[in-house]
Amino acid sequence: MNIGCRLFACVGVGMAVLLGTTGLLWAESYELSKNDVMDPKGIKSAEVSLFGVKLGDTENKAYDLLVNEKIAGVKTEQEGTFLLLLDARKPTGPMAGVRLMDGKVDLIFINNRFAYKVRGIFRNVLNSESPEDIRKLLGKEDCGDENVMGAAMNYARQGFLINYLGKDVNIEFTPPGGC
Repeated sequence: MNIGCRLFACVGVGMAVLLGTTGLLWAESYELSKNDVMDPKGIKSAEVSLFGVKLGDTENKAYDLLVNEKIAGVKTEQEGTFLLLLDARKPTGPMAGVRLMDGKVDLIFINNRFAYKVRGIFRNVLNSESPEDIRKLLGKEDCGDENVMGAAMNYARQGFLINYLGKDVNIEFTPPGGC
């Protein structure tokens, strides 16, 4: 084999390796209002977005996407460090939102008022009848607490916490961490 062919073969293999590993580094995003992700193991908080806003995004980006852009059926209000999304049809309380700390998004939350907009497994979680129903969908939590009032179910390695309080279900997405 001459040197030109060997060089071409090496470059080709190198490109295949580069393209193969690049796919592993960039995981698929899970847009809460669009993607039907049903595999609970495939969900990581760093890949979750709320109308395009992800954990770690700048305050300016959050304002641009949640306040300045018109989102059909959604009214946005700011309260302290939170950008709260309300159902424009019946704005009785926030259905989702983000918290801004030190100029960055450090928390995304949704609750059962957002169930009609969310897609994938979290629609089922928000409509769950019990903590056991949630465990059937997501598996056993890493840590948590359950009592007569409800349950706090922490999926810490994946970066989300579910607060189950009867008919009220809240999901908080934060950077993955310990219990």
